[in-house]
Amino acid sequence: MKKKIMTIGLSLMLLLTAGCGKIPKLENGEEVVAEVEGKQFTANDLYKALKEQGGTSVLVALIDDYIASKEFTDNDAAESYAESQYKYMKQVYEAQGSDLDSLILSNGYKSVAAYKEAIKKDYIVTKIAEKFIGEELSDSEIKKYYDEEIFGAMTVRHILIQPEELDSDATDEDKKKAKEDALNEAKEIIKQIQDGADFATLAKEKSDDAGTASNGGLYESFLKETTDSAFWSAAYKLKDGEYTTTPVESAFGYHIILKISSEEKPSLEDSKDKIVEELVAEKIDEDSKLIAKTWAEIRKKYNLNIVETTIKDDYETTINSLKSAS
Repeated sequence: MKKKIMTIGLSLMLLLTAGCGKIPKLENGEEVVAEVEGKQFTANDLYKALKEQGGTSVLVALIDDYIASKEFTDNDAAESYAESQYKYMKQVYEAQGSDLDSLILSNGYKSVAAYKEAIKKDYIVTKIAEKFIGEELSDSEIKKYYDEEIFGAMTVRHILIQPEELDSDATDEDKKKAKEDALNEAKEIIKQIQDGADFATLAKEKSDDAGTASNGGLYESFLKETTDSAFWSAAYKLKDGEYTTTPVESAFGYHIILKISSEEKPSLEDSKDKIVEELVAEKIDEDSKLIAKTWAEIRKKYNLNIVETTIKDDYETTINSLKSAS
């Protein structure tokens, strides 16, 4: 027993000595990092074990941190994002009767600060990838999106007729009847307009859109991306001063739309940043592995050369699997 105590004491002394900068070495020059029962573990032993057990991911994280320090400088934005995400998640969990901080610690994070740091890093990694993807977009891709998806704002008046709100136990037949009643009411309003009734007056009297009814159904300077697609499509096809002669069904109910005016769409140059952002978002939505694949390209741009063969093979296997998943 005394011998064991002395051995453990020696091991602690070696570790403490190493912490003071005096690292013990074997006769062959290898550094000793720990000792137990007379068995010495060297830095080389540790390196081999780490290399086999996640060494590639550790190395890649170090490399990516270095690249991020070169590519991303808006640290305040990253910290602000991490803080806002933390607060949002905290509110969500509190609403469910759970404590986010406890869950964070139980899921392997050393602290709430470490959790926020992970969110921050993910934000930075994503922003750098988005920038790289955007730079790879062709002029023809950008022009095509501009021609097909960018429009000027429109102003209309509209009347919304919503189906009657039913109880949760309503049958499919009840729901069908409510929709039919709303559709027939919308058709009747169109007939009144055709007979000479004032559109704005009818909107004040009959529209179920609480946000515009009091203003005669006026819906000003709205953009395609902020509007129901069916509503936008119907309004866009109208000439100024025209109204829809059949009800337009949207996610909200049935509309009668009177087009007041449409603005000229912004120039390609003024729209470019918005277009790039939308195209990048679309590409990432279409390919869940795109950010990972993009980071592989970013490392190539930085002339990554992994010298250690085991880690190099592991890294290349991972990258090839990403490409084959395309």
